[in-house]
Amino acid sequence: MMRSPYDRFLFRGAISLGFAALVALQMFDPALPGFFPPCPLRALTGWYCPGCGSLRAMHQLLNGNVGAALAMNPFAVIALPFLSYGMASHACFEIRGRYLPGVFIPGRWIWIMAVAIVAFGVARNLPVYPLSLLAPGVMLGVKF
Repeated sequence: MMRSPYDRFLFRGAISLGFAALVALQMFDPALPGFFPPCPLRALTGWYCPGCGSLRAMHQLLNGNVGAALAMNPFAVIALPFLSYGMASHACFEIRGRYLPGVFIPGRWIWIMAVAIVAFGVARNLPVYPLSLLAPGVMLGVKF
């Protein structure tokens, strides 16, 4: 539960910044140079990290293009409902003092998810069909 007016101020500020970031992401295309920074790993090595294409995918989702979002980063699109639930649960805790109903995730599943993220990052850099389709935008015919 929020304990002071300062905590409420910080919480409201974080919510406002998050909303402003979503508006900016909806309005400005991350695929165009200028507004958003490039992926550091991609800029340094030329390889796609597991998160490459996530901003472009979220931009596409905010504009209603689910297929284009999946083409940019399917892993980010699939993970979005789970991340959203976690953020909503934390927001409920800050507002009401109680989390949303939790789901127990065994430690083995967390390790499996970590391995899946690394495997996705490696697979999207392999120049072998069909794995090469995992690179951001390839299924749309766009090269980044």
